Amino acid sequence: MNPRGENTYREIVDQPEAWSEAVEVARSQAESLRDLWQRAEGGSLLFIGCGSTYYLSRAAAAMAREAGLRTDAMPASELWLFPRLAGDLASTLLVAVSRSGETSETVHAVQTFRQAGGGAVLHIGCYPESLLARSSDLALTVPKGQEVSVAQTRSFASMFILCRALVAGLVDGPGAIAQLAPLPDLGRRLLERYAGLAESLGTHSSLQRFFFLGSGPRYGLACEAMLKMKEMSLSYSEAYHPLEFRHGPKSVVNDESLVIGLLTDEARAQEAAVLSDMKALGARTLAVAEGGALEVLGGADYAVDLGSGLSMADRLVLYLPVLQLMAYYRALANGQDPDRPRNLTAVVTLPEGR
Repeated sequence: MNPRGENTYREIVDQPEAWSEAVEVARSQAESLRDLWQRAEGGSLLFIGCGSTYYLSRAAAAMAREAGLRTDAMPASELWLFPRLAGDLASTLLVAVSRSGETSETVHAVQTFRQAGGGAVLHIGCYPESLLARSSDLALTVPKGQEVSVAQTRSFASMFILCRALVAGLVDGPGAIAQLAPLPDLGRRLLERYAGLAESLGTHSSLQRFFFLGSGPRYGLACEAMLKMKEMSLSYSEAYHPLEFRHGPKSVVNDESLVIGLLTDEARAQEAAVLSDMKALGARTLAVAEGGALEVLGGADYAVDLGSGLSMADRLVLYLPVLQLMAYYRALANGQDPDRPRNLTAVVTLPEGR
Protein backbone atom coordinates (compact mmCIF):
# COMPACT_ATOMS: atom_id res chain seq x y z
CA MET A 1 0.00 0.00 0.00
CA ASN A 2 1.30 3.47 -0.92
CA PRO A 3 1.83 5.70 2.17
CA ARG A 4 0.03 8.45 0.24
CA GLY A 5 -3.65 7.82 0.68
CA GLU A 6 -3.24 5.10 3.29
CA ASN A 7 -6.23 6.41 5.25
CA THR A 8 -8.45 6.49 2.18
CA TYR A 9 -7.43 2.99 1.22
CA ARG A 10 -8.19 1.64 4.67
CA GLU A 11 -11.51 3.47 4.81
CA ILE A 12 -12.57 1.92 1.51
CA VAL A 13 -11.53 -1.67 2.16
CA ASP A 14 -12.71 -1.74 5.80
CA GLN A 15 -16.06 -0.08 5.16
CA PRO A 16 -18.17 -3.26 5.53
CA GLU A 17 -17.58 -2.97 9.30
CA ALA A 18 -19.32 0.40 9.24
CA TRP A 19 -22.08 -1.07 7.08
CA SER A 20 -22.77 -3.65 9.80
CA GLU A 21 -23.10 -0.88 12.36
CA ALA A 22 -25.43 1.07 10.06
CA VAL A 23 -27.79 -1.89 9.72
CA GLU A 24 -27.83 -2.41 13.49
CA VAL A 25 -28.44 1.29 14.20
CA ALA A 26 -31.38 1.31 11.79
CA ARG A 27 -32.80 -1.89 13.24
CA SER A 28 -32.61 -0.58 16.81
CA GLN A 29 -34.34 2.69 15.85
CA ALA A 30 -37.02 1.23 13.54
CA GLU A 31 -39.94 2.06 15.83
CA SER A 32 -38.65 5.56 16.49
CA LEU A 33 -38.43 6.14 12.74
CA ARG A 34 -42.03 5.10 12.23
CA ASP A 35 -43.15 7.37 15.08
CA LEU A 36 -41.29 10.28 13.51
CA TRP A 37 -42.90 9.56 10.14
CA GLN A 38 -46.35 9.61 11.70
CA ARG A 39 -45.64 13.16 12.84
CA ALA A 40 -45.43 14.08 9.16
CA GLU A 41 -49.04 12.87 8.87
CA GLY A 42 -48.46 10.83 5.73
CA GLY A 43 -46.76 13.75 4.03
CA SER A 44 -43.43 13.69 2.27
CA LEU A 45 -39.72 13.19 2.78
CA LEU A 46 -37.21 15.87 1.88
CA PHE A 47 -33.55 14.82 1.75
CA ILE A 48 -30.89 17.53 1.92
CA GLY A 49 -27.09 17.53 1.88
CA CYS A 50 -24.01 19.23 0.45
CA GLY A 51 -21.52 17.82 -2.02
CA SER A 52 -21.40 14.06 -1.59
CA THR A 53 -24.40 14.08 0.72
CA TYR A 54 -26.43 16.03 -1.83
CA TYR A 55 -25.75 13.23 -4.32
CA LEU A 56 -26.66 10.77 -1.58
CA SER A 57 -29.89 12.70 -1.12
CA ARG A 58 -30.63 12.50 -4.85
CA ALA A 59 -30.15 8.73 -4.79
CA ALA A 60 -32.18 8.29 -1.60
CA ALA A 61 -35.07 10.41 -2.85
CA ALA A 62 -35.25 8.47 -6.11
CA MET A 63 -35.18 5.22 -4.16
CA ALA A 64 -37.99 6.42 -1.88
CA ARG A 65 -40.03 7.57 -4.88
CA GLU A 66 -39.68 4.14 -6.47
CA ALA A 67 -41.04 2.68 -3.22
CA GLY A 68 -44.15 4.84 -3.48
CA LEU A 69 -43.30 7.67 -1.09
CA ARG A 70 -43.70 11.36 -1.89
CA THR A 71 -40.21 12.72 -1.73
CA ASP A 72 -37.69 15.20 -3.08
CA ALA A 73 -34.04 16.16 -2.67
CA MET A 74 -32.38 19.57 -2.55
CA PRO A 75 -28.96 20.98 -1.82
CA ALA A 76 -29.07 22.19 1.76
CA SER A 77 -28.19 25.69 0.56
CA GLU A 78 -31.33 25.81 -1.61
CA LEU A 79 -33.57 25.07 1.37
CA TRP A 80 -31.67 27.62 3.44
CA LEU A 81 -31.81 30.43 0.88
CA PHE A 82 -35.00 29.57 -1.05
CA PRO A 83 -37.33 27.64 1.28
CA ARG A 84 -40.33 28.37 -0.97
CA LEU A 85 -38.86 25.91 -3.48
CA ALA A 86 -39.52 23.08 -1.01
CA GLY A 87 -43.31 23.45 -1.04
CA ASP A 88 -45.42 22.49 1.98
CA LEU A 89 -43.01 22.03 4.87
CA ALA A 90 -45.56 21.44 7.61
CA SER A 91 -46.20 17.83 6.57
CA THR A 92 -42.60 17.14 5.62
CA LEU A 93 -40.07 14.95 7.37
CA LEU A 94 -36.72 16.61 6.71
CA VAL A 95 -33.79 14.18 6.39
CA ALA A 96 -30.60 16.19 6.92
CA VAL A 97 -27.62 14.14 5.77
CA SER A 98 -24.19 15.32 6.91
CA ARG A 99 -21.11 13.26 7.70
CA SER A 100 -19.85 15.73 10.32
CA GLY A 101 -23.21 17.05 11.48
CA GLU A 102 -21.58 20.50 11.48
CA THR A 103 -21.80 21.64 7.83
CA SER A 104 -22.92 25.26 7.86
CA GLU A 105 -25.39 25.14 4.97
CA THR A 106 -27.13 22.11 6.41
CA VAL A 107 -27.31 23.64 9.88
CA HIS A 108 -28.80 26.82 8.39
CA ALA A 109 -31.24 24.78 6.29
CA VAL A 110 -32.55 22.97 9.37
CA GLN A 111 -32.98 26.29 11.17
CA THR A 112 -34.87 27.73 8.19
CA PHE A 113 -37.04 24.62 8.03
CA ARG A 114 -37.96 25.05 11.70
CA GLN A 115 -38.68 28.77 11.31
CA ALA A 116 -40.91 28.09 8.29
CA GLY A 117 -43.12 25.75 10.31
CA GLY A 118 -41.61 22.53 9.00
CA GLY A 119 -42.33 19.11 10.49
CA ALA A 120 -39.86 16.80 12.18
CA VAL A 121 -36.13 16.60 11.46
CA LEU A 122 -34.14 13.37 11.11
CA HIS A 123 -30.36 13.64 11.01
CA ILE A 124 -28.26 10.98 9.34
CA GLY A 125 -24.52 11.22 9.95
CA CYS A 126 -21.47 9.77 11.66
CA TYR A 127 -21.01 11.87 14.81
CA PRO A 128 -23.55 11.30 17.62
CA GLU A 129 -22.51 14.46 19.52
CA SER A 130 -22.62 16.83 16.54
CA LEU A 131 -24.73 19.98 16.36
CA LEU A 132 -27.21 18.41 13.96
CA ALA A 133 -27.46 15.22 16.00
CA ARG A 134 -28.27 17.25 19.11
CA SER A 135 -30.74 19.61 17.43
CA SER A 136 -32.76 17.05 15.43
CA ASP A 137 -35.83 15.16 16.59
CA LEU A 138 -34.01 11.89 15.91
CA ALA A 139 -30.45 11.12 14.83
CA LEU A 140 -29.14 7.96 13.19
CA THR A 141 -25.36 8.01 13.35
CA VAL A 142 -22.65 5.52 12.40
CA PRO A 143 -19.47 6.27 14.38
CA LYS A 144 -17.57 3.57 12.46
CA GLY A 145 -18.26 5.58 9.33
CA GLN A 146 -16.03 8.40 10.56
CA GLU A 147 -13.00 9.13 8.39
CA VAL A 148 -9.56 10.67 8.69
CA SER A 149 -9.41 11.49 5.00
CA VAL A 150 -11.33 14.30 3.34
CA ALA A 151 -13.16 12.48 0.55
CA GLN A 152 -16.20 10.54 1.69
CA THR A 153 -16.13 6.80 1.04
CA ARG A 154 -17.21 4.57 3.93
CA SER A 155 -19.21 7.43 5.46
CA PHE A 156 -21.21 7.89 2.26
CA ALA A 157 -21.97 4.20 1.91
CA SER A 158 -22.89 3.82 5.59
CA MET A 159 -25.21 6.82 5.52
CA PHE A 160 -26.80 5.56 2.33
CA ILE A 161 -27.55 2.25 4.03
CA LEU A 162 -29.31 4.21 6.77
CA CYS A 163 -31.39 5.96 4.10
CA ARG A 164 -32.25 2.63 2.51
CA ALA A 165 -33.24 1.26 5.91
CA LEU A 166 -35.40 4.33 6.54
CA VAL A 167 -37.36 3.78 3.32
CA ALA A 168 -37.62 0.02 3.76
CA GLY A 169 -38.85 0.42 7.33
CA LEU A 170 -41.46 3.05 6.44
CA VAL A 171 -42.83 1.15 3.45
CA ASP A 172 -42.57 -2.49 4.47
CA GLY A 173 -42.21 -2.37 8.25
CA PRO A 174 -39.26 -2.83 10.62
CA GLY A 175 -38.70 -6.41 9.51
CA ALA A 176 -37.62 -5.21 6.07
CA ILE A 177 -34.44 -3.74 7.56
CA ALA A 178 -33.19 -7.26 8.28
CA GLN A 179 -32.96 -7.85 4.53
CA LEU A 180 -29.92 -5.52 4.52
CA ALA A 181 -27.92 -7.82 6.80
CA PRO A 182 -26.02 -9.57 3.94
CA LEU A 183 -24.58 -6.29 2.64
CA PRO A 184 -21.31 -6.27 4.67
CA ASP A 185 -20.28 -9.74 3.50
CA LEU A 186 -21.25 -8.89 -0.08
CA GLY A 187 -19.17 -5.71 0.10
CA ARG A 188 -16.12 -7.61 1.34
CA ARG A 189 -16.49 -10.13 -1.47
CA LEU A 190 -16.73 -7.43 -4.12
CA LEU A 191 -13.65 -5.63 -2.84
CA GLU A 192 -11.63 -8.84 -2.77
CA ARG A 193 -12.79 -10.03 -6.18
CA TYR A 194 -12.41 -6.75 -8.08
CA ALA A 195 -9.49 -5.03 -6.35
CA GLY A 196 -7.24 -5.98 -9.25
CA LEU A 197 -9.66 -4.57 -11.83
CA ALA A 198 -9.98 -1.32 -9.86
CA GLU A 199 -6.20 -0.96 -9.76
CA SER A 200 -5.78 -1.87 -13.42
CA LEU A 201 -8.33 0.68 -14.62
CA GLY A 202 -7.27 3.34 -12.15
CA THR A 203 -3.63 3.16 -13.24
CA HIS A 204 -4.35 2.74 -16.97
CA SER A 205 -2.25 5.57 -18.42
CA SER A 206 -4.23 5.91 -21.63
CA LEU A 207 -7.52 6.61 -19.82
CA GLN A 208 -7.97 10.35 -19.34
CA ARG A 209 -11.76 10.84 -19.29
CA PHE A 210 -14.27 9.08 -17.04
CA PHE A 211 -18.02 9.04 -17.57
CA PHE A 212 -20.42 7.51 -15.03
CA LEU A 213 -23.94 6.64 -16.19
CA GLY A 214 -26.84 5.71 -13.94
CA SER A 215 -30.63 5.92 -13.93
CA GLY A 216 -33.09 6.41 -11.06
CA PRO A 217 -31.29 6.08 -7.72
CA ARG A 218 -28.16 5.06 -9.61
CA TYR A 219 -27.88 8.56 -11.09
CA GLY A 220 -27.07 9.98 -7.65
CA LEU A 221 -24.55 7.17 -7.15
CA ALA A 222 -23.02 7.89 -10.56
CA CYS A 223 -22.65 11.54 -9.52
CA GLU A 224 -20.91 10.45 -6.33
CA ALA A 225 -18.55 8.14 -8.23
CA MET A 226 -17.80 11.04 -10.57
CA LEU A 227 -17.08 13.30 -7.60
CA LYS A 228 -14.72 10.77 -6.02
CA MET A 229 -12.75 10.52 -9.26
CA LYS A 230 -12.62 14.31 -9.55
CA GLU A 231 -11.80 15.04 -5.90
CA MET A 232 -9.14 12.41 -5.38
CA SER A 233 -7.37 12.33 -8.73
CA LEU A 234 -8.23 15.68 -10.39
CA SER A 235 -9.32 13.70 -13.44
CA TYR A 236 -11.85 14.80 -16.04
CA SER A 237 -15.06 13.07 -14.97
CA GLU A 238 -18.78 13.58 -15.58
CA ALA A 239 -22.06 11.85 -14.70
CA TYR A 240 -25.22 11.45 -16.77
CA HIS A 241 -28.38 9.43 -17.13
CA PRO A 242 -27.51 6.61 -19.57
CA LEU A 243 -29.73 7.45 -22.52
CA GLU A 244 -29.17 11.19 -22.05
CA PHE A 245 -25.50 10.59 -22.76
CA ARG A 246 -26.35 10.22 -26.45
CA HIS A 247 -27.84 13.72 -26.55
CA GLY A 248 -24.68 15.79 -26.77
CA PRO A 249 -22.23 14.56 -24.10
CA LYS A 250 -21.01 11.69 -26.28
CA SER A 251 -19.31 14.35 -28.43
CA VAL A 252 -16.33 14.34 -26.05
CA VAL A 253 -15.90 10.55 -26.03
CA ASN A 254 -12.67 9.30 -27.59
CA ASP A 255 -10.18 6.47 -27.24
CA GLU A 256 -8.96 7.95 -23.95
CA SER A 257 -12.40 7.51 -22.35
CA LEU A 258 -13.77 4.99 -19.88
CA VAL A 259 -17.58 4.88 -19.81
CA ILE A 260 -18.99 3.19 -16.70
CA GLY A 261 -22.59 2.01 -16.69
CA LEU A 262 -24.44 1.32 -13.43
CA LEU A 263 -26.97 -1.00 -15.03
CA THR A 264 -30.47 -1.86 -13.85
CA ASP A 265 -32.40 -5.10 -14.28
CA GLU A 266 -35.45 -3.77 -16.11
CA ALA A 267 -33.70 -1.40 -18.55
CA ARG A 268 -30.46 -3.33 -19.00
CA ALA A 269 -30.85 -3.82 -22.75
CA GLN A 270 -31.25 -0.09 -23.40
CA GLU A 271 -28.50 0.93 -20.97
CA ALA A 272 -26.09 -1.68 -22.31
CA ALA A 273 -26.80 -0.43 -25.83
CA VAL A 274 -25.42 2.97 -24.78
CA LEU A 275 -22.20 1.28 -23.68
CA SER A 276 -22.07 -0.50 -27.01
CA ASP A 277 -22.48 2.81 -28.85
CA MET A 278 -19.69 4.42 -26.84
CA LYS A 279 -17.42 1.45 -27.51
CA ALA A 280 -18.01 1.99 -31.22
CA LEU A 281 -16.77 5.57 -30.74
CA GLY A 282 -13.49 4.27 -29.30
CA ALA A 283 -14.21 4.31 -25.58
CA ARG A 284 -13.49 1.47 -23.19
CA THR A 285 -16.55 0.41 -21.23
CA LEU A 286 -17.21 -0.98 -17.76
CA ALA A 287 -20.59 -2.46 -16.77
CA VAL A 288 -21.55 -2.75 -13.10
CA ALA A 289 -24.60 -4.97 -12.80
CA GLU A 290 -26.28 -7.85 -11.05
CA GLY A 291 -25.21 -10.84 -13.13
CA GLY A 292 -24.83 -10.99 -16.87
CA ALA A 293 -21.98 -12.04 -19.10
CA LEU A 294 -19.93 -9.44 -20.94
CA GLU A 295 -21.56 -10.26 -24.24
CA VAL A 296 -24.99 -9.25 -22.93
CA LEU A 297 -23.72 -6.07 -21.28
CA GLY A 298 -23.27 -4.14 -24.49
CA GLY A 299 -20.13 -6.13 -25.21
CA ALA A 300 -18.51 -4.24 -22.33
CA ASP A 301 -14.74 -4.47 -22.04
CA TYR A 302 -14.96 -5.03 -18.29
CA ALA A 303 -17.71 -6.01 -15.85
CA VAL A 304 -18.35 -6.02 -12.12
CA ASP A 305 -20.98 -8.57 -11.17
CA LEU A 306 -22.64 -7.50 -7.92
CA GLY A 307 -23.79 -11.10 -7.42
CA SER A 308 -25.95 -10.15 -4.45
CA GLY A 309 -29.26 -11.92 -4.90
CA LEU A 310 -30.89 -8.86 -3.29
CA SER A 311 -33.63 -6.61 -4.63
CA MET A 312 -32.51 -3.66 -6.73
CA ALA A 313 -33.16 -1.21 -3.90
CA ASP A 314 -31.37 -3.27 -1.25
CA ARG A 315 -28.26 -3.78 -3.41
CA LEU A 316 -27.76 -0.12 -4.43
CA VAL A 317 -24.81 0.54 -2.10
CA LEU A 318 -22.85 -2.28 -3.77
CA TYR A 319 -22.28 -0.15 -6.86
CA LEU A 320 -19.88 2.07 -4.91
CA PRO A 321 -16.84 0.25 -3.42
CA VAL A 322 -15.07 -0.84 -6.61
CA LEU A 323 -15.54 2.60 -8.15
CA GLN A 324 -14.19 4.26 -4.99
CA LEU A 325 -11.14 2.01 -5.16
CA MET A 326 -10.63 2.85 -8.82
CA ALA A 327 -10.60 6.57 -7.94
CA TYR A 328 -8.05 5.89 -5.20
CA TYR A 329 -5.68 4.16 -7.62
CA ARG A 330 -6.22 6.85 -10.23
CA ALA A 331 -5.19 9.48 -7.68
CA LEU A 332 -1.95 7.64 -6.94
CA ALA A 333 -1.24 7.27 -10.65
CA ASN A 334 -1.75 11.03 -11.05
CA GLY A 335 0.65 11.80 -8.22
CA GLN A 336 -2.11 12.98 -5.88
CA ASP A 337 -2.63 12.16 -2.22
CA PRO A 338 -6.19 10.80 -1.90
CA ASP A 339 -6.19 11.66 1.80
CA ARG A 340 -5.71 15.35 1.06
CA PRO A 341 -7.53 16.44 -2.11
CA ARG A 342 -6.48 19.82 -3.44
CA ASN A 343 -8.40 22.86 -2.16
CA LEU A 344 -10.77 20.75 -0.01
CA THR A 345 -11.51 20.35 3.68
CA ALA A 346 -13.47 17.65 5.46
CA VAL A 347 -16.11 20.08 6.75
CA VAL A 348 -17.31 23.34 5.20
CA THR A 349 -18.11 25.85 7.94
CA LEU A 350 -18.93 29.40 6.99
CA PRO A 351 -18.43 32.62 8.95
CA GLU A 352 -21.50 34.70 9.73
CA GLY A 353 -22.93 36.38 6.66
CA ARG A 354 -21.34 34.00 4.12
